Amino acid sequence: MSAAPDVAPARPVAPAPAALPSRRRVVAAIAALAVGGFAIGTTEFVTMGLLPEIADGVSVDIPTAGHIISAYALGVVIGAPVIAALGTRLPRRGLLLGLMAAFLLGNVLSALAAGNGMLLVARFLSGLPHGAYFGVASLVAASLVVPEQRGRAVSSVMLGLSVANVAGVPAATWLGQTLGWRSAYWAVVVLAAITLAAVVAVVPRIPPAEGASIVTELGALRRPQVLLTLAVGVVGFGGMFALYSYIAPLTTDVTGLSRGAVPWVLLTFGLGMVAGTVLGGRLADRALFASLVGASVAMGLLLALVSIASSTGPTLFAAVFLVAVASSVLVVCLQLRLMEVAVDAKMLGAALNHSALNAANALGAWLGGVVIAAGAGYRAPSLAGAGLAALGLVALVASGLLERRQRV
Repeated sequence: MSAAPDVAPARPVAPAPAALPSRRRVVAAIAALAVGGFAIGTTEFVTMGLLPEIADGVSVDIPTAGHIISAYALGVVIGAPVIAALGTRLPRRGLLLGLMAAFLLGNVLSALAAGNGMLLVARFLSGLPHGAYFGVASLVAASLVVPEQRGRAVSSVMLGLSVANVAGVPAATWLGQTLGWRSAYWAVVVLAAITLAAVVAVVPRIPPAEGASIVTELGALRRPQVLLTLAVGVVGFGGMFALYSYIAPLTTDVTGLSRGAVPWVLLTFGLGMVAGTVLGGRLADRALFASLVGASVAMGLLLALVSIASSTGPTLFAAVFLVAVASSVLVVCLQLRLMEVAVDAKMLGAALNHSALNAANALGAWLGGVVIAAGAGYRAPSLAGAGLAALGLVALVASGLLERRQRV
């Protein structure tokens, strides 16, 4: 199947300022936005690395503790479309500040949670601003540069999420193992406060898109291409989370490594995410749809391979790195694809990517818990994940066939 041509946007991604900021100001603004992505990535993924410690801390078993991962993800799923639609007429910088303040509060509640029930609520609240923040930050970054550089600008914001898995998640996991799991969430609170200060200092004021409305934004949900692309994210990317949600017990119980090796596995995954994010931006610029297909196929095959590769330390590290590369290429390409097919509802489109990915988070964590609870062992989630990746590929093929038919 040949790559489907890109869909031309009906209007600019966001209203460009009368005069674009200086290069230094643009770099500083995008870096500030990426710090927010770093904070969000740290809180999202550190829970998975500290799952045994959290389970012990709130007196539940590991599969039950896995529900807090799903709670955060469901917060993103609900929050992204609702906040993106309601906030479409608000000034971009003010909306970013409100979202990061809400994120900070959710992590304070997570650190203070007295039991599993309160922790579930706190993680849900922490997830509400996640998708909308990335959606707004992507639009702001795109509005600061010339059209030819928008892909790189958006990718740079998302790089904060990837770098979190190199530095933030391993460091917070080590901190949580050393000082208690609550300390990891307090570290995220500090990162959120830094983001608030940085956004105030360097991100310029940007008005909402002209003619934006709730009706216009929600209209994207009627487009078949938007729905099919969301399905790729929800189902196809769920395969990665089926593996990642239970990567700590996989490392210790199957591979036989110590608990101290878990941060190093997470670091390896983070390095793969950084490489995949950079690679994904370049591949998307060359052939967006073909890159989506290639990343989906590669991720499915690699997830199936993990069940074998987890037998030894070196092969586990290699497989984890490659899964991270393929999954990050998929994330970047999905972000750009949704911003294209959403046409005149780009804010919702950009936010929905993260809503879809966190629906994948909930699905993957749940499915992984189901196969573990059924007695299939900690190798089984990666095999279940390979099946999800295959289903995502089916949705992607359907999207390509529909687009080809519409252009005939």
